[in-house]
Amino acid sequence: MEKNYRVTKSNKLICANYDLSVQEQKIILTLASMVQPEDTEFKEYEFKIKEFMQLLGISTKTKYKEIPKITKDLMKKVFEVKEGKDILQLSWLSSVRYKTGEGIVILKFDSNLKPYMLDLKELYTSYKLDNILSLKSKYSLRLYELLKSNYFKKKVTIKLEELKDMVGANANYLKVYADFKNKVIFQAQKELAEKTDISFEFEEVKTGRKITGIKFYIKTNNDRMSTEHLLLTTSENEVSATLTESEEENLIKKIIDIMHDSKITALEAKKLNDTSNGDINKIKEKYVLFQNSNNIDSVVGWMLRAIKDDYRVSKEKVEAGKFNDYEQRDYDFDKLEKKLLGWDNNEKDVVGEEYQQLLRN
Repeated sequence: MEKNYRVTKSNKLICANYDLSVQEQKIILTLASMVQPEDTEFKEYEFKIKEFMQLLGISTKTKYKEIPKITKDLMKKVFEVKEGKDILQLSWLSSVRYKTGEGIVILKFDSNLKPYMLDLKELYTSYKLDNILSLKSKYSLRLYELLKSNYFKKKVTIKLEELKDMVGANANYLKVYADFKNKVIFQAQKELAEKTDISFEFEEVKTGRKITGIKFYIKTNNDRMSTEHLLLTTSENEVSATLTESEEENLIKKIIDIMHDSKITALEAKKLNDTSNGDINKIKEKYVLFQNSNNIDSVVGWMLRAIKDDYRVSKEKVEAGKFNDYEQRDYDFDKLEKKLLGWDNNEKDVVGEEYQQLLRN
């Protein structure tokens, strides 16, 4: 079991309504971290019983018999995912096998989870397994995933009853809002700040005198944020605070259009948009430079640096006909823009969460 493994899930799956114990969630998320990006089918994932006991916080051999009970209960758990107007009921696992005498347990995801965990093209969230392994509250774990999936927005408002359904907080002892705030919100706020790469502040949304929602302000926990994440994540100062969500979504779609040859995701487009402060012309300009550069491994990483450092073609190199050791082209920028946006093709592009690559003539 490797703490640096990454959990990657569709945002639809993260926002589904389900109620799992902290042990059950850790089983599912550890299993998810073993799925590889190139996998096209779920495999059987093998654990040593000793590691499994550590994962579940079972410290003595006398409690060994609890493990089959935990996995059996997990096999029975059904949850729901919204698909447009439809509600899809799903199970987490298709099978659990105990290798008697070998100290091994083998688990396999239900195949119906494939659209939410394999070959993801819609919005998804990825984080290190290490962020959730030390969390003690099942609500903290769920709230971490929900806020992590909205991290790029920096804030999110969730209706109170929907929030309770998503984190599985419908027990009688949480019916009173004050109890919910203390046992779910405050507990998660403390745990996330101490043990994960994000933290949050919140304010209550009222309708009249009644509290009907929670507005979360999501922040980077710099003490735990990895160097990799800091490189690819824009700071709060870089986010344009003047755009509505609808305007931002339109800009993200335009960026995906412009960079359709590079097959970027909506989340990557969001990072570019934030870094450029919504300046679509700056992104077009830097993408032209990228297309004429050599030996670049990460398109998005290069673009982020180009925007932040304002890469330009120097006058000397333009006059010499060179830039980064390649020939400088003469551009008709109106024509280039049409080409980048696909307007010189007769096909209709499909962008956004269900983005497909344009077929080029």
